[in-house]
Amino acid sequence: MNIFDVNWLAVVLAALAGFVVGGIWYGPVMGKKWMGAVGLTEEQVRSGNMGLIYGGAFAFSLVASWTLAHTFATYAADLSISVKVLTAFGVALGFIVPAIGTNYLFSQKSKALFFIDAGYWLLFYIAMGLVHAYLG
Repeated sequence: MNIFDVNWLAVVLAALAGFVVGGIWYGPVMGKKWMGAVGLTEEQVRSGNMGLIYGGAFAFSLVASWTLAHTFATYAADLSISVKVLTAFGVALGFIVPAIGTNYLFSQKSKALFFIDAGYWLLFYIAMGLVHAYLG
């Protein structure tokens, strides 16, 4: 199998789904708590280079989505929808959450920030898993 032989529509839509989850999670759901946990004000957040921040975040989402699509296309093409979603969740729980947890321990970030960010990544990968399970 060619590494680029994936459903590109699913890759883009899954990345968008994760991006939408982030907008909701870091907006109305946890936005104020997240800003407090990272020590930023609304003015500081707004003063950032939004093109670079959102563009870079979406590019990273595309990489994550493509990697999940490639994994499913290579190893798990005939698995059920629920198994694919659970696999995506497992990627977050088994790889992403421990990685950020380790970084937060050494950089002495708060538990609140860890749980906010870990919750986001779990939801992000569930959203992407759903899209890839139905379209991939």
